[in-house]
Amino acid sequence: MKKSKELDIDIIGFTSCEPLHGLKGYLMERKNIGRETEFEERDMEKRMNPRATLPGCKSIVVVGISYNSEFKPRPSRKPWGKLSRSSWGLDYHEVLWDRMERLIGAIQEKRGFNYKCFVDTGPLVDRELARNAGIGYYGKNCSIINPKYGSFIFIGYILTDLDIEIKPTALEEECGTCTQCIKACPTGALESPYGFNPMKCISYLTQTKERIPYELRKHMGNSIYGCDICQNVCPKNRNIAMGNYKEFIPRDDKGYIDIEGILSISNKDFNAKFGSMAGAWRGRNIWRRNAIIALGNTGDRAYLPMLKPFLKDPSPMIREYTIWAILNIDYGYGMGWIRDILEDEENEDIKSEAERIIAYFDTRNIQE
Repeated sequence: MKKSKELDIDIIGFTSCEPLHGLKGYLMERKNIGRETEFEERDMEKRMNPRATLPGCKSIVVVGISYNSEFKPRPSRKPWGKLSRSSWGLDYHEVLWDRMERLIGAIQEKRGFNYKCFVDTGPLVDRELARNAGIGYYGKNCSIINPKYGSFIFIGYILTDLDIEIKPTALEEECGTCTQCIKACPTGALESPYGFNPMKCISYLTQTKERIPYELRKHMGNSIYGCDICQNVCPKNRNIAMGNYKEFIPRDDKGYIDIEGILSISNKDFNAKFGSMAGAWRGRNIWRRNAIIALGNTGDRAYLPMLKPFLKDPSPMIREYTIWAILNIDYGYGMGWIRDILEDEENEDIKSEAERIIAYFDTRNIQE
Protein backbone atom coordinates (compact mmCIF):
# COMPACT_ATOMS: atom_id res chain seq x y z
CA MET A 1 0.00 0.00 0.00
CA LYS A 2 2.77 2.42 0.97
CA LYS A 3 4.71 1.63 -2.19
CA SER A 4 1.67 2.29 -4.38
CA LYS A 5 1.34 5.80 -2.92
CA GLU A 6 5.01 6.41 -3.66
CA LEU A 7 4.28 5.39 -7.25
CA ASP A 8 1.40 7.90 -7.50
CA ILE A 9 -1.38 5.29 -7.38
CA ASP A 10 -4.45 6.40 -5.41
CA ILE A 11 -6.08 3.03 -4.70
CA ILE A 12 -4.83 -0.54 -4.73
CA GLY A 13 -6.49 -3.86 -3.88
CA PHE A 14 -6.02 -7.57 -4.40
CA THR A 15 -8.30 -10.41 -5.36
CA SER A 16 -8.01 -14.04 -6.35
CA CYS A 17 -8.02 -15.57 -9.82
CA GLU A 18 -11.07 -17.68 -9.12
CA PRO A 19 -13.60 -17.49 -11.98
CA LEU A 20 -16.34 -14.89 -11.68
CA HIS A 21 -19.10 -17.49 -11.83
CA GLY A 22 -21.53 -15.16 -10.10
CA LEU A 23 -21.65 -13.06 -13.27
CA LYS A 24 -22.63 -15.88 -15.61
CA GLY A 25 -26.39 -15.42 -15.32
CA TYR A 26 -26.12 -11.67 -15.77
CA LEU A 27 -23.82 -11.91 -18.77
CA MET A 28 -25.93 -14.59 -20.43
CA GLU A 29 -29.09 -12.53 -19.97
CA ARG A 30 -27.40 -9.49 -21.54
CA LYS A 31 -26.31 -11.63 -24.46
CA ASN A 32 -29.75 -13.19 -24.95
CA ILE A 33 -31.56 -9.85 -25.02
CA GLY A 34 -29.01 -8.23 -27.33
CA ARG A 35 -27.33 -5.86 -24.90
CA GLU A 36 -23.74 -6.76 -25.62
CA THR A 37 -21.98 -3.71 -27.00
CA GLU A 38 -19.56 -3.73 -29.92
CA PHE A 39 -16.69 -3.10 -27.49
CA GLU A 40 -17.07 -6.25 -25.38
CA GLU A 41 -15.24 -9.57 -25.39
CA ARG A 42 -17.56 -12.18 -26.91
CA ASP A 43 -15.88 -15.24 -25.34
CA MET A 44 -17.84 -15.84 -22.13
CA GLU A 45 -15.05 -17.93 -20.60
CA LYS A 46 -12.56 -15.10 -21.02
CA ARG A 47 -15.01 -12.64 -19.50
CA MET A 48 -15.25 -14.67 -16.31
CA ASN A 49 -12.08 -16.74 -15.95
CA PRO A 50 -8.72 -14.96 -15.42
CA ARG A 51 -6.83 -18.18 -16.17
CA ALA A 52 -8.25 -18.17 -19.71
CA THR A 53 -6.09 -15.10 -20.24
CA LEU A 54 -3.12 -15.97 -18.01
CA PRO A 55 -2.74 -19.70 -17.35
CA GLY A 56 -1.23 -20.13 -13.89
CA CYS A 57 -2.81 -16.92 -12.61
CA LYS A 58 -2.90 -16.86 -8.80
CA SER A 59 -3.74 -13.29 -7.88
CA ILE A 60 -4.95 -10.03 -9.39
CA VAL A 61 -3.71 -6.58 -8.46
CA VAL A 62 -6.36 -3.92 -9.09
CA VAL A 63 -5.46 -0.24 -9.08
CA GLY A 64 -7.44 2.95 -9.35
CA ILE A 65 -6.52 6.58 -9.95
CA SER A 66 -8.82 9.56 -9.53
CA TYR A 67 -9.58 11.85 -12.45
CA ASN A 68 -11.61 14.25 -10.36
CA SER A 69 -10.29 17.81 -10.24
CA GLU A 70 -11.40 21.31 -9.35
CA PHE A 71 -11.04 22.44 -12.96
CA LYS A 72 -14.17 24.21 -14.17
CA PRO A 73 -14.63 24.02 -17.96
CA ARG A 74 -15.63 27.23 -19.70
CA PRO A 75 -16.57 27.40 -23.37
CA SER A 76 -14.78 30.15 -25.23
CA ARG A 77 -17.19 30.29 -28.14
CA LYS A 78 -20.45 28.90 -29.51
CA PRO A 79 -21.57 26.52 -30.76
CA TRP A 80 -19.65 24.21 -28.46
CA GLY A 81 -19.81 20.57 -27.49
CA LYS A 82 -19.12 18.74 -24.24
CA LEU A 83 -16.45 16.18 -23.42
CA SER A 84 -16.81 13.91 -20.41
CA ARG A 85 -14.13 14.21 -17.74
CA SER A 86 -12.82 10.82 -18.82
CA SER A 87 -11.47 12.48 -21.97
CA TRP A 88 -10.01 15.61 -20.42
CA GLY A 89 -6.28 15.95 -20.74
CA LEU A 90 -4.06 13.04 -21.71
CA ASP A 91 -5.35 9.56 -22.54
CA TYR A 92 -6.01 7.82 -19.23
CA HIS A 93 -4.91 4.49 -20.71
CA GLU A 94 -1.39 5.88 -21.05
CA VAL A 95 -1.39 7.60 -17.66
CA LEU A 96 -2.65 4.57 -15.73
CA TRP A 97 -0.47 2.20 -17.75
CA ASP A 98 2.58 4.25 -16.74
CA ARG A 99 1.72 3.90 -13.03
CA MET A 100 1.07 0.19 -13.39
CA GLU A 101 4.38 -0.34 -15.17
CA ARG A 102 6.12 1.43 -12.31
CA LEU A 103 4.38 -0.91 -9.86
CA ILE A 104 5.34 -3.97 -11.91
CA GLY A 105 8.93 -2.76 -11.98
CA ALA A 106 8.97 -2.29 -8.20
CA ILE A 107 7.69 -5.84 -7.67
CA GLN A 108 10.20 -7.26 -10.14
CA GLU A 109 13.00 -5.71 -8.12
CA LYS A 110 11.98 -8.11 -5.34
CA ARG A 111 11.16 -11.15 -7.47
CA GLY A 112 10.36 -12.11 -11.02
CA PHE A 113 6.82 -13.05 -11.98
CA ASN A 114 4.56 -13.61 -14.95
CA TYR A 115 1.80 -11.11 -15.57
CA LYS A 116 -0.62 -9.52 -18.01
CA CYS A 117 -1.71 -5.93 -17.58
CA PHE A 118 -4.91 -4.23 -18.78
CA VAL A 119 -6.41 -0.75 -18.70
CA ASP A 120 -9.98 -0.85 -19.98
CA THR A 121 -8.93 -3.25 -22.73
CA GLY A 122 -8.96 -6.66 -21.03
CA PRO A 123 -11.59 -9.37 -21.46
CA LEU A 124 -12.55 -9.59 -17.77
CA VAL A 125 -15.26 -7.46 -16.16
CA ASP A 126 -12.94 -4.95 -14.54
CA ARG A 127 -15.62 -3.42 -12.30
CA GLU A 128 -16.31 -6.82 -10.77
CA LEU A 129 -12.60 -7.27 -10.12
CA ALA A 130 -12.52 -3.80 -8.55
CA ARG A 131 -15.46 -4.66 -6.28
CA ASN A 132 -13.88 -7.95 -5.23
CA ALA A 133 -10.57 -6.19 -4.50
CA GLY A 134 -12.22 -3.59 -2.27
CA ILE A 135 -11.63 -0.68 -4.65
CA GLY A 136 -15.26 0.28 -4.28
CA TYR A 137 -18.87 -0.86 -4.37
CA TYR A 138 -21.41 -0.79 -7.19
CA GLY A 139 -23.53 2.33 -7.31
CA LYS A 140 -27.05 2.12 -8.70
CA ASN A 141 -25.66 3.55 -11.94
CA CYS A 142 -23.31 0.52 -12.06
CA SER A 143 -20.23 2.69 -11.54
CA ILE A 144 -17.70 1.64 -8.92
CA ILE A 145 -17.78 4.10 -6.01
CA ASN A 146 -14.76 4.48 -3.77
CA PRO A 147 -15.46 5.92 -0.29
CA LYS A 148 -12.60 8.44 -0.60
CA TYR A 149 -12.55 9.34 -4.31
CA GLY A 150 -16.14 8.70 -5.40
CA SER A 151 -16.79 7.23 -8.85
CA PHE A 152 -14.47 9.44 -10.91
CA ILE A 153 -11.77 6.76 -10.96
CA PHE A 154 -10.00 4.86 -13.70
CA ILE A 155 -9.44 1.16 -13.09
CA GLY A 156 -6.67 -1.14 -14.27
CA TYR A 157 -5.66 -4.66 -13.30
CA ILE A 158 -2.64 -6.95 -13.39
CA LEU A 159 -3.06 -10.70 -13.63
CA THR A 160 -0.10 -12.34 -11.85
CA ASP A 161 1.25 -15.73 -10.78
CA LEU A 162 2.26 -14.25 -7.41
CA ASP A 163 1.19 -15.93 -4.18
CA ILE A 164 -0.52 -13.07 -2.38
CA GLU A 165 -2.55 -13.49 0.78
CA ILE A 166 -6.05 -12.46 -0.21
CA LYS A 167 -8.37 -11.18 2.50
CA PRO A 168 -12.08 -10.56 1.85
CA THR A 169 -12.32 -6.83 1.20
CA ALA A 170 -15.56 -6.27 -0.75
CA LEU A 171 -17.29 -3.10 0.49
CA GLU A 172 -20.93 -2.80 1.46
CA GLU A 173 -23.17 -0.83 -0.90
CA GLU A 174 -23.98 2.63 0.46
CA CYS A 175 -26.55 4.03 -1.99
CA GLY A 176 -29.43 3.35 0.36
CA THR A 177 -32.73 4.69 -0.97
CA CYS A 178 -31.09 7.30 -3.24
CA THR A 179 -32.14 7.16 -6.90
CA GLN A 180 -30.83 10.51 -8.15
CA CYS A 181 -28.74 8.92 -10.91
CA ILE A 182 -31.73 6.98 -12.22
CA LYS A 183 -33.93 10.07 -12.29
CA ALA A 184 -31.27 12.20 -13.98
CA CYS A 185 -30.42 9.86 -16.88
CA PRO A 186 -31.88 11.57 -20.00
CA THR A 187 -32.31 8.39 -22.04
CA GLY A 188 -33.54 6.09 -19.29
CA ALA A 189 -30.46 3.90 -19.64
CA LEU A 190 -30.62 3.32 -15.90
CA GLU A 191 -33.81 1.32 -16.08
CA SER A 192 -33.75 0.31 -12.39
CA PRO A 193 -31.26 0.22 -9.51
CA TYR A 194 -28.22 -1.63 -10.93
CA GLY A 195 -30.24 -2.26 -14.10
CA PHE A 196 -28.19 -0.64 -16.85
CA ASN A 197 -29.04 -0.72 -20.56
CA PRO A 198 -25.78 0.25 -22.32
CA MET A 199 -27.50 0.63 -25.68
CA LYS A 200 -29.30 3.72 -24.35
CA CYS A 201 -26.35 5.26 -22.51
CA ILE A 202 -25.23 8.61 -23.94
CA SER A 203 -21.59 7.67 -23.38
CA TYR A 204 -22.10 4.59 -25.55
CA LEU A 205 -24.10 6.50 -28.14
CA THR A 206 -21.27 8.99 -28.63
CA GLN A 207 -18.91 6.09 -29.41
CA THR A 208 -20.95 3.55 -31.36
CA LYS A 209 -20.68 3.25 -35.12
CA GLU A 210 -24.18 1.80 -35.32
CA ARG A 211 -27.04 4.09 -36.32
CA ILE A 212 -28.31 5.94 -33.28
CA PRO A 213 -32.11 5.70 -32.82
CA TYR A 214 -33.80 9.00 -33.63
CA GLU A 215 -35.51 9.26 -30.26
CA LEU A 216 -32.21 8.93 -28.44
CA ARG A 217 -30.42 11.56 -30.51
CA LYS A 218 -32.44 14.39 -29.01
CA HIS A 219 -31.32 13.36 -25.51
CA MET A 220 -27.64 13.55 -26.42
CA GLY A 221 -27.71 17.33 -26.21
CA ASN A 222 -24.31 18.71 -27.16
CA SER A 223 -22.28 15.67 -26.05
CA ILE A 224 -19.33 15.02 -28.34
CA TYR A 225 -17.76 12.25 -26.28
CA GLY A 226 -18.98 10.54 -23.14
CA CYS A 227 -21.44 11.61 -20.46
CA ASP A 228 -21.05 12.47 -16.77
CA ILE A 229 -24.67 13.15 -15.81
CA CYS A 230 -25.27 10.18 -13.50
CA GLN A 231 -21.95 10.80 -11.75
CA ASN A 232 -22.41 14.55 -11.45
CA VAL A 233 -25.70 14.16 -9.55
CA CYS A 234 -24.41 11.38 -7.28
CA PRO A 235 -24.20 12.50 -3.61
CA LYS A 236 -21.21 10.20 -3.15
CA ASN A 237 -19.24 12.47 -5.48
CA ARG A 238 -19.64 15.47 -3.19
CA ASN A 239 -16.94 16.48 -0.73
CA ILE A 240 -14.56 13.81 -1.97
CA ALA A 241 -10.80 13.85 -2.35
CA MET A 242 -9.52 15.51 -5.49
CA GLY A 243 -7.22 13.72 -7.89
CA ASN A 244 -3.61 14.83 -8.11
CA TYR A 245 -2.98 14.16 -11.79
CA LYS A 246 -2.10 17.22 -13.85
CA GLU A 247 -2.31 15.00 -16.92
CA PHE A 248 -6.13 15.05 -16.65
CA ILE A 249 -6.50 18.83 -16.68
CA PRO A 250 -7.56 19.94 -20.19
CA ARG A 251 -5.39 22.61 -21.69
CA ASP A 252 -6.04 23.61 -25.30
CA ASP A 253 -9.72 22.61 -25.46
CA LYS A 254 -10.66 23.67 -21.88
CA GLY A 255 -13.04 20.72 -21.65
CA TYR A 256 -15.18 21.88 -24.55
CA ILE A 257 -15.08 21.38 -28.31
CA ASP A 258 -15.56 24.09 -30.93
CA ILE A 259 -18.24 22.47 -33.08
CA GLU A 260 -17.61 24.61 -36.14
CA GLY A 261 -13.93 23.74 -35.93
CA ILE A 262 -14.45 20.00 -35.50
CA LEU A 263 -16.81 19.83 -38.48
CA SER A 264 -14.20 21.16 -40.86
CA ILE A 265 -11.06 19.63 -39.35
CA SER A 266 -8.87 17.30 -41.45
CA ASN A 267 -7.79 13.85 -40.26
CA LYS A 268 -4.22 15.08 -39.92
CA ASP A 269 -5.20 18.08 -37.82
CA PHE A 270 -7.64 16.01 -35.75
CA ASN A 271 -4.90 13.57 -34.82
CA ALA A 272 -2.46 16.37 -34.09
CA LYS A 273 -4.87 18.28 -31.86
CA PHE A 274 -6.85 15.53 -30.17
CA GLY A 275 -4.80 12.37 -30.67
CA SER A 276 -3.43 12.42 -27.12
CA MET A 277 -6.95 12.31 -25.62
CA ALA A 278 -8.84 9.15 -24.68
CA GLY A 279 -11.90 10.10 -26.73
CA ALA A 280 -9.93 10.45 -29.94
CA TRP A 281 -9.73 6.67 -30.42
CA ARG A 282 -13.11 6.67 -32.17
CA GLY A 283 -11.83 9.04 -34.82
CA ARG A 284 -12.72 12.28 -36.54
CA ASN A 285 -15.94 11.23 -38.27
CA ILE A 286 -17.62 9.99 -35.08
CA TRP A 287 -16.86 13.32 -33.44
CA ARG A 288 -18.18 15.14 -36.51
CA ARG A 289 -21.34 13.03 -36.42
CA ASN A 290 -21.86 13.93 -32.77
CA ALA A 291 -21.23 17.60 -33.52
CA ILE A 292 -23.96 17.48 -36.18
CA ILE A 293 -26.36 15.89 -33.69
CA ALA A 294 -25.45 18.66 -31.23
CA LEU A 295 -26.27 21.35 -33.82
CA GLY A 296 -29.54 19.61 -34.62
CA ASN A 297 -30.43 19.61 -30.95
CA THR A 298 -30.04 23.37 -30.65
CA GLY A 299 -33.22 23.88 -32.68
CA ASP A 300 -31.60 27.12 -33.81
CA ARG A 301 -32.17 28.10 -37.47
CA ALA A 302 -29.00 30.21 -37.33
CA TYR A 303 -27.00 26.99 -37.65
CA LEU A 304 -28.71 25.77 -40.82
CA PRO A 305 -26.16 27.46 -43.14
CA MET A 306 -23.38 25.75 -41.16
CA LEU A 307 -25.04 22.36 -41.68
CA LYS A 308 -26.03 22.67 -45.34
CA PRO A 309 -22.57 21.95 -46.88
CA PHE A 310 -22.44 18.59 -45.10
CA LEU A 311 -25.37 17.31 -47.14
CA LYS A 312 -22.65 16.71 -49.76
CA ASP A 313 -19.94 15.45 -47.40
CA PRO A 314 -17.81 12.53 -48.70
CA SER A 315 -18.88 10.47 -45.68
CA PRO A 316 -22.29 8.77 -46.12
CA MET A 317 -22.71 8.78 -42.33
CA ILE A 318 -22.22 12.54 -42.15
CA ARG A 319 -24.74 13.09 -44.96
CA GLU A 320 -27.34 10.95 -43.15
CA TYR A 321 -27.01 12.73 -39.82
CA THR A 322 -27.02 16.12 -41.49
CA ILE A 323 -30.42 15.32 -43.00
CA TRP A 324 -31.70 14.46 -39.52
CA ALA A 325 -30.18 17.58 -37.92
CA ILE A 326 -31.61 19.97 -40.52
CA LEU A 327 -35.10 18.50 -40.26
CA ASN A 328 -34.90 18.51 -36.47
CA ILE A 329 -34.20 22.25 -36.54
CA ASP A 330 -36.78 23.25 -39.15
CA TYR A 331 -38.70 20.52 -40.95
CA GLY A 332 -40.60 22.75 -43.36
CA TYR A 333 -37.63 24.87 -44.41
CA GLY A 334 -35.21 21.95 -44.50
CA MET A 335 -37.35 19.72 -46.70
CA GLY A 336 -36.63 21.91 -49.72
CA TRP A 337 -32.90 21.33 -49.31
CA ILE A 338 -33.32 17.64 -48.61
CA ARG A 339 -35.47 16.92 -51.68
CA ASP A 340 -33.00 18.77 -53.92
CA ILE A 341 -30.06 16.85 -52.49
CA LEU A 342 -31.78 13.48 -52.79
CA GLU A 343 -32.26 14.00 -56.53
CA ASP A 344 -28.48 13.87 -56.94
CA GLU A 345 -27.74 11.31 -54.23
CA GLU A 346 -26.38 8.08 -55.73
CA ASN A 347 -26.16 6.06 -52.52
CA GLU A 348 -29.36 4.00 -52.30
CA ASP A 349 -28.81 3.28 -48.60
CA ILE A 350 -28.76 6.99 -47.85
CA LYS A 351 -31.89 7.54 -49.92
CA SER A 352 -33.67 4.83 -47.94
CA GLU A 353 -32.45 6.26 -44.65
CA ALA A 354 -33.54 9.74 -45.68
CA GLU A 355 -37.06 8.47 -46.39
CA ARG A 356 -37.14 6.84 -42.94
CA ILE A 357 -36.05 10.11 -41.34
CA ILE A 358 -38.68 12.06 -43.25
CA ALA A 359 -41.35 9.55 -42.25
CA TYR A 360 -40.23 9.83 -38.63
CA PHE A 361 -40.63 13.61 -38.65
CA ASP A 362 -43.94 13.37 -40.52
CA THR A 363 -45.28 11.10 -37.79
CA ARG A 364 -43.87 13.23 -35.01
CA ASN A 365 -45.37 16.40 -36.49
CA ILE A 366 -48.78 14.75 -36.75
CA GLN A 367 -48.58 13.59 -33.13
CA GLU A 368 -47.57 17.05 -31.96
